[in-house]
Amino acid sequence: MTKEYLNVIVVEEDEGIQIFFKSIFADLKIKTKVLFFSDGKVGVDYLMKEDALVPEVLFMNYDFPEKNSLELIDQVKENFRYNKMTTVLYSEWLSEHEIEEIFVKGINVFMKKQNNYSNLKKAVTEIITVNWQYYTSGLNKENFIMKV
Repeated sequence: MTKEYLNVIVVEEDEGIQIFFKSIFADLKIKTKVLFFSDGKVGVDYLMKEDALVPEVLFMNYDFPEKNSLELIDQVKENFRYNKMTTVLYSEWLSEHEIEEIFVKGINVFMKKQNNYSNLKKAVTEIITVNWQYYTSGLNKENFIMKV
C-alpha cells in the first residue's frame, strides 16, 4: 500500500503562526492532513486517547507558558504507538546545550522559529520533504535528527 499523504499535528498557541502553517501545508506538493491544537496540554491529551490519530510528524512550540514542552513530549514518547513519529520542536532561541538536551530526549528535529513566512515555509517544507522520503522509502528513522 502506497502512502498518499502525511498526517501532521501542529501544537501552537499563536493564531498568526497557525495561519502560516496552514498556508504552508496547503502549498506543499506533498499532501498532508493536519490537526491544530492551540494548547500543549490539550494536544498531548488528544494524543493519549486510544482512538487518536497517530501522526507521522508532530510540530510543537517549545515555549508554552503552562507546562514545559519536553514534559509534554515525554508523555507522548512513553506510548509505543508514537515510536515512529517525527517530533519537531521549535523556538525563537535555545542555547546549544538546550538543543543537545532535546536531541538526547528523543526529539528528531529542532527548528529555529522563523520570523517571516518565507523562512518558515522553507524550513517546514524541508522537514516535510525529508519525512516523506523516509516514509516512502522505508529508511530507518531511529537515529534521525535534524537542525534547521
